[in-house]
Amino acid sequence: MLALGDPDAEVAITYRIKERLRQFYQQTRPDNATIMLEELIQTCTSPAMPDEVNQLGRTLKRWQPQILAYHHARLSNSITEAMNNLIKRIKRIGFGFTNFENYRTHALLYASKPNWRLLNTIFP
Repeated sequence: MLALGDPDAEVAITYRIKERLRQFYQQTRPDNATIMLEELIQTCTSPAMPDEVNQLGRTLKRWQPQILAYHHARLSNSITEAMNNLIKRIKRIGFGFTNFENYRTHALLYASKPNWRLLNTIFP
C-alpha cells in the first residue's frame, strides 16, 4: 500500500532515516555516535535524496557538535524547550491581561499543578 501512495519512495526513505537517527541516540559510545552521525549527514545530503531530507542533513551538519554533546552528558535541552513552549502558550492565552496578578494566577492554573498554598502570595 505504501508503494501506491509513495511512488518515489520518499516516505520510505524518510522513515528509514528517522529510524537511523533513533539508533544514533541509542548509542552508548561517543565515537560510534560520531561515525553514525557523519554517515547520516552524508546520506541525507546526497543529491538523490528528497529536498526535505537534504534540509535535515544540512541542519544535522550545522548542529553536529551540539547533537554529539548528548553522548557525553546524556542530557538534552528538552526540559528547557518544554518550559519555553508552556510559557509561550500561556502568553498567547493571557493576551489582553492588564493586571499582572491575574496573569500570574492564570499562568499557574494553566500549568495544571498549582500550589494552592501560594495563593496568598498572589493576592496578599
